[in-house]
Amino acid sequence: MARHNFLEKTAAQIAAALKETLADEELAARPGLLQGLDPRAKVVSTALLLLAVALAVRLEALAGFYLVTLPLAWLSRLPMRTFLRRVWLFVPLFTAVIAIPALFLTPGEPLLQATAGPIHLVITAQGLRSATMLVLRVATSVSLAVLLVISTPWPALLKALRSLRLPQALVLLLNMARRYIFLLLQTAEELLLARRSRQVGRLSGAEGRRMAAGTAGTLLARAYYLSQEVHLAMEARGFRGEVRLLTEFRLRWPDLLWMLGAVLVGGSILWIGR
Repeated sequence: MARHNFLEKTAAQIAAALKETLADEELAARPGLLQGLDPRAKVVSTALLLLAVALAVRLEALAGFYLVTLPLAWLSRLPMRTFLRRVWLFVPLFTAVIAIPALFLTPGEPLLQATAGPIHLVITAQGLRSATMLVLRVATSVSLAVLLVISTPWPALLKALRSLRLPQALVLLLNMARRYIFLLLQTAEELLLARRSRQVGRLSGAEGRRMAAGTAGTLLARAYYLSQEVHLAMEARGFRGEVRLLTEFRLRWPDLLWMLGAVLVGGSILWIGR
């Protein structure tokens, strides 16, 4: 099997990111449990549950609540493989730096010991518990955030945040950041495909790095001019910072019951985790 070069790998990763973004819109339109709820109810309930997860101090409570997120994803007709991949690819990147040292630096009862020359490492039971709690806390929080984002169309989510009195500047920043990331990914893919179509032979490692640096500089220059063009285009179409949709939000009994359930579940987590 031929090895892909640097350009092919980068273009494939960018294309995969674009396809995943488009797939999110399809998942948000599916007839599932979370998709049928009012976006405001989902935002409020997710915030309450995230607060409860952050305040929980018992491992059993965090583990039990993480397991609850799995049937929620299944009832919302979300691909379980995609859901788990997004959560567990994120967790190691942001928790390993803290969780791994906690295994050895937390004082307590020795569980495992290893000696390599002058280095003596001891994993304590308290350190293992602390690291596990950290991983579970982050995994549960990320799971809740992923459930909210995947099951809610992006414009509806922004409007829900604005209706809950989130500052207009913050909502606008979220909207523009997502839009620019998408456009920059698309531009990067076009640049790499244009370079690949003009390439003869394979690039060496140094040439690939120089090409990547040049592409990054071109992207920054295009991003600057693109931001001005998009801003003027949005103003010409009447955009003044408020997210407007054709559909209006209406709280129904399922939405109120969902928020009540979030309060009860969050309170149970704090009660069990005392």
